[in-house]
Amino acid sequence: MLNRRDAALSFGALWTALVLPAGARAQTTPPLGWTPKAVTADQARTLDAVAEIMIPATSTPGARAAGVPQFVDRALATWCTPADAAALKAGLDQIDTDARASGGAAFAALPAAQQAALVSRYDADGKAFWRQLKELVTTGYFTSEPGATIALRYDPVPGDYRGCVPLKDIGRGWATS
Repeated sequence: MLNRRDAALSFGALWTALVLPAGARAQTTPPLGWTPKAVTADQARTLDAVAEIMIPATSTPGARAAGVPQFVDRALATWCTPADAAALKAGLDQIDTDARASGGAAFAALPAAQQAALVSRYDADGKAFWRQLKELVTTGYFTSEPGATIALRYDPVPGDYRGCVPLKDIGRGWATS
């Protein structure tokens, strides 16, 4: 038979096990290392986490190290049409809303496995904002210095300019059809 003291201790233990971890997870959203221009701080955290999942750091720098979230923010502020920017910002809000519904925390604060599951769901759905976000992340990464020089092999074409080169140094001419 349970007395009041045991019941109170059991309730306290249950409360601690169920409520505090969710609250603690909600408080662990990572701080931003940059100031967003077009998105809110919450949207920027979501954008940062999503970009790093799309292009993670491996033997090459990831999206975060290449400055991709800042690139996307700048594109939303200066390049995208107002309608496209609004759709992408609404999409970032939707990602965060879906994360809170499924994991009880903001997307950036979820464990990696839950983040990956949500991203996989968006990949399968193929919504317009998701395709546009992937395009901006990819463009931002491969036009960044780390993306263009470390992840890709940079080959400056057409190469060095050497004017007035004697024909004997070049060899036979060539043509394509």
